[in-house]
Amino acid sequence: MEQPAVIVAFYVLAGLTLLSALMVAMVRDLIHAVLFLILSFIGVAGLYVTLSADFVAVVQVLIYAGAISVLMLFAILLTPRSSRDNSSVSYSAPISVVAGLIGATIVYVALNTEWAKTADSSDSPFENTAAEIGKALLDPYVLPFEVASVLLVIAMIGAIILVRPGNEEDAS
Repeated sequence: MEQPAVIVAFYVLAGLTLLSALMVAMVRDLIHAVLFLILSFIGVAGLYVTLSADFVAVVQVLIYAGAISVLMLFAILLTPRSSRDNSSVSYSAPISVVAGLIGATIVYVALNTEWAKTADSSDSPFENTAAEIGKALLDPYVLPFEVASVLLVIAMIGAIILVRPGNEEDAS
């Protein structure tokens, strides 16, 4: 991240991500809040790209900006129309103060920490992160990967069985 264009892109994406995350909490319409959340997810994916984490960026776009956001939009659209606005609460000022203090603490710690610098990025073993993650999943971590996939298939079959309508004979 030594090139000036990458540094400028990082700070622009960071500002966009923070602004859209703030707008998620500020807007009153839930659909607008989800749209700002999608923008925030895409901004985070852009930050990953500037940090040379291409696989994590693609996963961020596919899972968060894609699947999770569509799920949220469907949930909002399928609920009654009367509950689509964020009503104000009486304790929003104390929550804002606490959130501001936490944010200020994070900024203070980030600015006053001496971050370790790596040598040259060309010496990194993860030049192409997707290929390295694929090799890791198929070589040393193949057994945990397969166990996780079997557990996910079992969970999916269980969810289908739970929501499947039962027979009329079983109900009586």
